[in-house]
Amino acid sequence: MTSVIEALCPQRAVRWHPPSYDIRIETLPIPEIEHPDDAIIKIQLAGLCGSDLHVYRGTARLTEPCIMGHEFIGEVVALGTSFHSSSTGRPHLYSTLHVGDKVVSPFTVSCGECHFCRVGFTCRCVESCLFGTPLTPGGQAQYVRVRRAGGTLYSLQDIPDGSLLADSSLLLLCDILPTGVFAAFQALSHAKTLPFTTRQPYPLSASPPQIGDVSFLPFCEEDKLLTMAVIGLGPVGVCTCIALLDMLVTRKLKFNVIAIDPNEARRAKMASIYSIIGGDQQFGEFQVADTSDVKELVAHLTKGVGCNAVLEVVGNTSALRLAYELVRPFGCINSVGVHSDHAVPYKGVELYDKNVSLDFGRCPVRAMFPMALELLLKRQDVLGSVGGETSLVEKIASFDDAVQIYDDFDKGKCGKVLFDPFK
Repeated sequence: MTSVIEALCPQRAVRWHPPSYDIRIETLPIPEIEHPDDAIIKIQLAGLCGSDLHVYRGTARLTEPCIMGHEFIGEVVALGTSFHSSSTGRPHLYSTLHVGDKVVSPFTVSCGECHFCRVGFTCRCVESCLFGTPLTPGGQAQYVRVRRAGGTLYSLQDIPDGSLLADSSLLLLCDILPTGVFAAFQALSHAKTLPFTTRQPYPLSASPPQIGDVSFLPFCEEDKLLTMAVIGLGPVGVCTCIALLDMLVTRKLKFNVIAIDPNEARRAKMASIYSIIGGDQQFGEFQVADTSDVKELVAHLTKGVGCNAVLEVVGNTSALRLAYELVRPFGCINSVGVHSDHAVPYKGVELYDKNVSLDFGRCPVRAMFPMALELLLKRQDVLGSVGGETSLVEKIASFDDAVQIYDDFDKGKCGKVLFDPFK
């Protein structure tokens, strides 16, 4: 451990106590290197995420206190002995990361070396564990220990035009922006969506070139139109909309996108953001809708057929049920919301009779960093500001305000908040 850390006083941290709704600001020991692959990070900013509410409300069923937070950026202040310039055969950070480097972390640990990491499914690493739990203390502290740091961390040293990125926007890389990009990418890459992006009928749309079936008639204009819905306009839902619109416009696809939330303030923010990012694009239409009238809107837009894909970013059964009611036959539901142990609200016969594909699960953030970073650089107009009408981040707060902020966030009285641990 470096002398710089040893000379410091114990750190302050946001700590949750079971069974629920008990947040305390406590003085705790600064973490130390425990394994050669560890890194100690001095936190510059830490985020409050909707997923933190599962712990806060007690629905995560944790029985031990824990330091909260799975979103953080900061500076490397100590490294284990695995980090040296002659390291070979391991993730490149083991040979290139140095004390003083600025880094961002995904919300889960990933070794970078197992089968799942090698193929890009980093969220299912064999050593995966979530920050902000008793096993892996989180980033709402002044310092955090990162296990398997060479496979987990992403160095910000060599980002092209990195100086143009606000620290508050870099924090979005930890979770919500890659998750939004992941949701949009999954939906647009799905085999049942490809006919509308390739203009080739299924299954030719997902196959190598082959002789076509002459019984297929040419596509009509309505066959070229993608109708997609995003359920939930919290921070992840907003990122999903931004990513989805960027992909659709970049590919010059015809589209209708409907952004759905029962909260009027969230709908208003999404509409304001679209007024900036929508520009003068000519490829499609974007609308925000309340849950109470969205079924009628979708029926009108699609002549009763339904959405090609529904992206569910809430993580509850009512949102999943609405997704089913909006999706068309041979459509797909892509859910990236964090779910509890409630049963999925569909009968097998419903899924069978509609040929619905379900895509569930956690975003492989570490693998999605390059795509998310590209969008972050492009959309600093809405992702790089703090506190404005169209800002995704509402404010940067002190730990002194954490108890009230958690309560407000839980009750929907505030949006995305970041903590400065040294404020």
